[in-house]
Amino acid sequence: MLTPATLTRVVGAALDEDAPWGDLTSTTLLPADAEAIADLTARERGIFSGGAVFAAAFSLTDPSLTVDVHVGDGDEFAPGDVLATVTGSARSILTAERVALNFTQRMSGIATLTSQYVRAIEGTGARIADTRKTTPGLRAFERHAVVSGGGRNHRFSLSDAVMAKDNHLAVLQSEGGDLAEALRDALAQLPHTTHVVIEVDRLDQIGTVVAGGAHTVLLDNFSLDELRAGVALIGDRATVEASGGVDLETVRAIAETGVDVISVGALTHSARALDLGLDVRIG
Repeated sequence: MLTPATLTRVVGAALDEDAPWGDLTSTTLLPADAEAIADLTARERGIFSGGAVFAAAFSLTDPSLTVDVHVGDGDEFAPGDVLATVTGSARSILTAERVALNFTQRMSGIATLTSQYVRAIEGTGARIADTRKTTPGLRAFERHAVVSGGGRNHRFSLSDAVMAKDNHLAVLQSEGGDLAEALRDALAQLPHTTHVVIEVDRLDQIGTVVAGGAHTVLLDNFSLDELRAGVALIGDRATVEASGGVDLETVRAIAETGVDVISVGALTHSARALDLGLDVRIG
Protein backbone atom coordinates (compact mmCIF):
# COMPACT_ATOMS: atom_id res chain seq x y z
CA MET A 1 0.00 0.00 0.00
CA LEU A 2 2.92 2.36 0.57
CA THR A 3 3.48 3.13 -3.10
CA PRO A 4 5.77 6.02 -4.08
CA ALA A 5 2.70 7.97 -5.20
CA THR A 6 0.96 7.45 -1.85
CA LEU A 7 4.06 8.42 0.11
CA THR A 8 4.54 11.59 -1.93
CA ARG A 9 0.87 12.60 -1.71
CA VAL A 10 0.27 11.97 1.99
CA VAL A 11 3.66 12.94 3.39
CA GLY A 12 3.84 15.93 1.05
CA ALA A 13 0.46 17.17 2.31
CA ALA A 14 1.63 16.83 5.91
CA LEU A 15 4.82 18.79 5.19
CA ASP A 16 2.81 21.51 3.44
CA GLU A 17 0.50 21.71 6.45
CA ASP A 18 3.37 21.98 8.94
CA ALA A 19 5.55 24.45 7.01
CA PRO A 20 3.39 26.13 4.36
CA TRP A 21 5.82 29.03 3.93
CA GLY A 22 8.95 27.38 5.30
CA ASP A 23 10.34 26.83 8.80
CA LEU A 24 10.77 30.32 10.26
CA THR A 25 12.67 29.14 13.31
CA SER A 26 15.30 27.13 11.45
CA THR A 27 15.81 29.64 8.63
CA THR A 28 16.21 32.63 10.94
CA LEU A 29 18.29 31.04 13.72
CA LEU A 30 20.45 28.41 12.03
CA PRO A 31 23.27 29.01 9.54
CA ALA A 32 22.42 27.75 6.06
CA ASP A 33 25.53 25.56 5.99
CA ALA A 34 25.05 23.99 9.45
CA GLU A 35 25.20 20.17 9.33
CA ALA A 36 23.77 17.72 11.86
CA ILE A 37 23.17 14.05 12.59
CA ALA A 38 19.85 12.99 14.09
CA ASP A 39 19.00 9.61 15.63
CA LEU A 40 15.49 8.25 15.85
CA THR A 41 15.62 6.80 19.36
CA ALA A 42 13.08 4.61 21.15
CA ARG A 43 11.92 5.79 24.57
CA GLU A 44 9.86 2.64 25.17
CA ARG A 45 9.51 -0.92 23.94
CA GLY A 46 7.45 -1.64 20.84
CA ILE A 47 7.09 -2.88 17.26
CA PHE A 48 8.43 -0.65 14.50
CA SER A 49 6.45 0.49 11.48
CA GLY A 50 6.82 3.33 9.03
CA GLY A 51 10.45 3.27 7.95
CA ALA A 52 9.60 4.33 4.39
CA VAL A 53 7.31 7.06 5.67
CA PHE A 54 9.99 8.37 8.04
CA ALA A 55 12.50 8.49 5.19
CA ALA A 56 10.03 10.18 2.83
CA ALA A 57 9.46 13.06 5.25
CA PHE A 58 13.15 13.94 5.03
CA SER A 59 13.74 13.19 1.35
CA LEU A 60 10.73 15.25 0.27
CA THR A 61 11.97 18.13 2.43
CA ASP A 62 15.53 17.93 1.12
CA PRO A 63 16.70 15.24 -1.33
CA SER A 64 20.30 15.80 -0.22
CA LEU A 65 19.61 14.36 3.24
CA THR A 66 20.83 10.84 3.94
CA VAL A 67 18.41 8.58 5.82
CA ASP A 68 19.50 5.19 7.16
CA VAL A 69 16.72 3.09 8.71
CA HIS A 70 18.33 0.46 10.95
CA VAL A 71 15.29 -1.75 11.64
CA GLY A 72 12.60 -3.27 9.48
CA ASP A 73 8.88 -2.81 9.77
CA GLY A 74 7.67 -5.48 12.18
CA ASP A 75 10.91 -5.57 14.18
CA GLU A 76 10.81 -5.30 17.97
CA PHE A 77 12.78 -2.57 19.71
CA ALA A 78 13.68 -1.60 23.28
CA PRO A 79 14.20 1.72 25.06
CA GLY A 80 17.40 3.37 23.87
CA ASP A 81 17.54 1.57 20.54
CA VAL A 82 18.49 3.79 17.59
CA LEU A 83 15.98 2.99 14.87
CA ALA A 84 17.17 5.35 12.13
CA THR A 85 19.75 8.06 11.48
CA VAL A 86 19.45 11.21 9.36
CA THR A 87 22.50 13.17 8.17
CA GLY A 88 22.74 16.49 6.38
CA SER A 89 21.45 20.06 6.59
CA ALA A 90 20.39 20.95 10.14
CA ARG A 91 17.69 23.26 8.81
CA SER A 92 16.17 20.51 6.70
CA ILE A 93 16.31 17.89 9.45
CA LEU A 94 14.51 20.14 11.91
CA THR A 95 11.94 21.18 9.32
CA ALA A 96 10.91 17.57 8.69
CA GLU A 97 11.32 16.33 12.28
CA ARG A 98 7.75 16.67 13.54
CA VAL A 99 6.07 15.18 10.50
CA ALA A 100 8.49 12.23 10.44
CA LEU A 101 7.91 11.57 14.13
CA ASN A 102 4.14 11.96 13.98
CA PHE A 103 3.83 9.29 11.32
CA THR A 104 6.36 6.88 12.81
CA GLN A 105 5.03 7.19 16.37
CA ARG A 106 1.47 6.60 15.16
CA MET A 107 2.33 3.66 12.93
CA SER A 108 4.55 2.01 15.52
CA GLY A 109 1.77 2.41 18.09
CA ILE A 110 -0.67 0.60 15.81
CA ALA A 111 1.86 -2.14 15.07
CA THR A 112 2.55 -2.60 18.78
CA LEU A 113 -1.13 -2.81 19.74
CA THR A 114 -1.82 -5.21 16.88
CA SER A 115 1.01 -7.48 18.00
CA GLN A 116 -0.57 -7.68 21.47
CA TYR A 117 -3.83 -8.92 19.96
CA VAL A 118 -2.01 -11.39 17.73
CA ARG A 119 -0.05 -12.81 20.66
CA ALA A 120 -3.22 -13.06 22.74
CA ILE A 121 -4.82 -15.55 20.32
CA GLU A 122 -1.75 -17.63 19.42
CA GLY A 123 -2.58 -21.27 18.83
CA THR A 124 -6.32 -20.78 18.24
CA GLY A 125 -6.32 -20.73 14.44
CA ALA A 126 -8.10 -17.37 14.33
CA ARG A 127 -6.58 -14.25 12.81
CA ILE A 128 -6.80 -10.58 13.76
CA ALA A 129 -8.01 -8.11 11.13
CA ASP A 130 -8.45 -4.36 11.04
CA THR A 131 -11.52 -2.37 9.91
CA ARG A 132 -12.26 0.84 7.99
CA LYS A 133 -12.17 2.81 11.26
CA THR A 134 -9.05 4.64 10.17
CA THR A 135 -7.93 8.27 10.20
CA PRO A 136 -9.25 9.92 7.01
CA GLY A 137 -6.44 10.15 4.48
CA LEU A 138 -4.12 7.84 6.41
CA ARG A 139 -5.69 4.44 5.74
CA ALA A 140 -2.76 3.10 3.70
CA PHE A 141 -0.30 4.01 6.47
CA GLU A 142 -2.44 2.63 9.29
CA ARG A 143 -3.28 -0.56 7.40
CA HIS A 144 0.44 -1.07 6.69
CA ALA A 145 1.12 -0.72 10.42
CA VAL A 146 -1.44 -3.44 11.22
CA VAL A 147 0.46 -5.83 8.95
CA SER A 148 3.73 -4.79 10.63
CA GLY A 149 2.19 -5.97 13.90
CA GLY A 150 1.21 -9.35 12.49
CA GLY A 151 -2.43 -8.56 11.73
CA ARG A 152 -4.40 -8.90 8.51
CA ASN A 153 -6.18 -6.28 6.43
CA HIS A 154 -9.94 -6.27 5.86
CA ARG A 155 -11.31 -4.71 2.65
CA PHE A 156 -9.45 -1.50 1.91
CA SER A 157 -12.44 0.50 0.71
CA LEU A 158 -16.11 0.32 -0.22
CA SER A 159 -15.02 -0.55 -3.76
CA ASP A 160 -13.16 -3.74 -2.83
CA ALA A 161 -15.86 -6.11 -1.58
CA VAL A 162 -19.55 -6.42 -0.84
CA MET A 163 -20.13 -6.04 2.89
CA ALA A 164 -23.75 -5.70 3.95
CA LYS A 165 -24.20 -4.44 7.50
CA ASP A 166 -27.26 -3.87 9.66
CA ASN A 167 -28.25 -0.63 7.94
CA HIS A 168 -28.09 -2.22 4.49
CA LEU A 169 -30.27 -5.09 5.69
CA ALA A 170 -32.74 -2.69 7.32
CA VAL A 171 -33.21 -0.82 4.02
CA LEU A 172 -33.58 -4.07 2.11
CA GLN A 173 -36.18 -5.34 4.58
CA SER A 174 -38.11 -2.04 4.49
CA GLU A 175 -38.37 -2.41 0.72
CA GLY A 176 -39.75 -5.91 1.07
CA GLY A 177 -36.63 -7.54 -0.36
CA ASP A 178 -35.73 -11.16 0.26
CA LEU A 179 -32.15 -11.35 1.56
CA ALA A 180 -31.25 -14.74 0.10
CA GLU A 181 -32.64 -13.75 -3.29
CA ALA A 182 -30.87 -10.37 -3.16
CA LEU A 183 -27.60 -12.13 -2.37
CA ARG A 184 -27.98 -14.54 -5.28
CA ASP A 185 -28.77 -11.63 -7.61
CA ALA A 186 -25.72 -9.71 -6.38
CA LEU A 187 -23.43 -12.71 -6.88
CA ALA A 188 -24.75 -13.12 -10.41
CA GLN A 189 -23.74 -9.51 -11.20
CA LEU A 190 -20.33 -9.53 -9.51
CA PRO A 191 -16.99 -10.80 -10.84
CA HIS A 192 -16.17 -14.22 -9.44
CA THR A 193 -13.21 -12.66 -7.58
CA THR A 194 -15.39 -10.34 -5.48
CA HIS A 195 -15.85 -11.38 -1.86
CA VAL A 196 -19.26 -11.05 -0.19
CA VAL A 197 -19.57 -10.49 3.57
CA ILE A 198 -22.91 -10.28 5.38
CA GLU A 199 -23.22 -9.08 8.96
CA VAL A 200 -25.84 -10.65 11.22
CA ASP A 201 -26.80 -9.89 14.80
CA ARG A 202 -29.05 -12.88 15.44
CA LEU A 203 -28.59 -16.62 15.06
CA ASP A 204 -31.83 -16.98 13.09
CA GLN A 205 -30.39 -14.85 10.26
CA ILE A 206 -27.53 -17.23 9.55
CA GLY A 207 -29.46 -19.83 7.53
CA THR A 208 -30.72 -17.24 5.05
CA VAL A 209 -27.29 -15.65 4.64
CA VAL A 210 -25.55 -18.96 4.02
CA ALA A 211 -28.30 -20.07 1.64
CA GLY A 212 -27.79 -16.86 -0.33
CA GLY A 213 -24.14 -17.74 -0.92
CA ALA A 214 -22.28 -15.32 1.34
CA HIS A 215 -18.56 -16.03 1.46
CA THR A 216 -18.16 -14.67 4.99
CA VAL A 217 -20.74 -14.38 7.77
CA LEU A 218 -19.90 -11.65 10.28
CA LEU A 219 -21.33 -12.35 13.74
CA ASP A 220 -21.70 -8.93 15.33
CA ASN A 221 -21.84 -8.50 19.11
CA PHE A 222 -22.64 -12.17 19.76
CA SER A 223 -22.10 -13.68 23.18
CA LEU A 224 -19.55 -16.47 23.48
CA ASP A 225 -22.30 -19.10 23.52
CA GLU A 226 -23.89 -17.53 20.45
CA LEU A 227 -20.53 -17.46 18.66
CA ARG A 228 -20.07 -21.17 19.31
CA ALA A 229 -23.59 -21.86 18.03
CA GLY A 230 -22.97 -19.69 14.97
CA VAL A 231 -19.75 -21.51 14.14
CA ALA A 232 -21.58 -24.83 14.38
CA LEU A 233 -24.43 -23.62 12.15
CA ILE A 234 -22.13 -22.28 9.45
CA GLY A 235 -19.64 -25.13 9.49
CA ASP A 236 -17.36 -25.06 6.48
CA ARG A 237 -19.89 -23.32 4.22
CA ALA A 238 -18.45 -19.84 4.85
CA THR A 239 -15.72 -18.02 6.71
CA VAL A 240 -16.87 -16.97 10.19
CA GLU A 241 -15.91 -13.50 11.40
CA ALA A 242 -16.58 -12.02 14.84
CA SER A 243 -16.73 -8.34 15.73
CA GLY A 244 -17.96 -6.17 18.57
CA GLY A 245 -16.96 -6.27 22.22
CA VAL A 246 -13.39 -7.17 21.34
CA ASP A 247 -10.54 -6.04 23.58
CA LEU A 248 -7.36 -7.59 24.93
CA GLU A 249 -9.27 -9.15 27.82
CA THR A 250 -11.96 -10.80 25.66
CA VAL A 251 -10.17 -11.62 22.41
CA ARG A 252 -8.76 -15.00 23.52
CA ALA A 253 -12.16 -16.34 24.56
CA ILE A 254 -13.67 -15.11 21.29
CA ALA A 255 -10.96 -16.86 19.28
CA GLU A 256 -11.51 -20.10 21.20
CA THR A 257 -15.14 -20.27 19.99
CA GLY A 258 -13.79 -21.40 16.62
CA VAL A 259 -14.27 -18.25 14.54
CA ASP A 260 -11.85 -17.70 11.64
CA VAL A 261 -11.43 -13.93 11.82
CA ILE A 262 -11.75 -11.34 14.58
CA SER A 263 -12.05 -7.77 13.31
CA VAL A 264 -10.88 -5.11 15.76
CA GLY A 265 -11.57 -1.42 15.16
CA ALA A 266 -9.40 -0.47 18.13
CA LEU A 267 -6.25 -1.39 16.21
CA THR A 268 -6.48 1.86 14.29
CA HIS A 269 -8.95 4.08 16.14
CA SER A 270 -7.59 3.63 19.66
CA ALA A 271 -3.87 2.89 19.34
CA ARG A 272 -1.56 5.11 21.40
CA ALA A 273 1.34 6.78 19.62
CA LEU A 274 4.64 5.39 20.90
CA ASP A 275 7.27 7.60 22.49
CA LEU A 276 10.03 8.00 19.90
CA GLY A 277 12.41 10.94 19.80
CA LEU A 278 14.76 12.53 17.30
CA ASP A 279 18.05 13.28 19.07
CA VAL A 280 20.22 15.75 17.19
CA ARG A 281 23.99 15.70 17.53
CA ILE A 282 26.59 17.78 15.73
CA GLY A 283 29.38 16.05 13.79
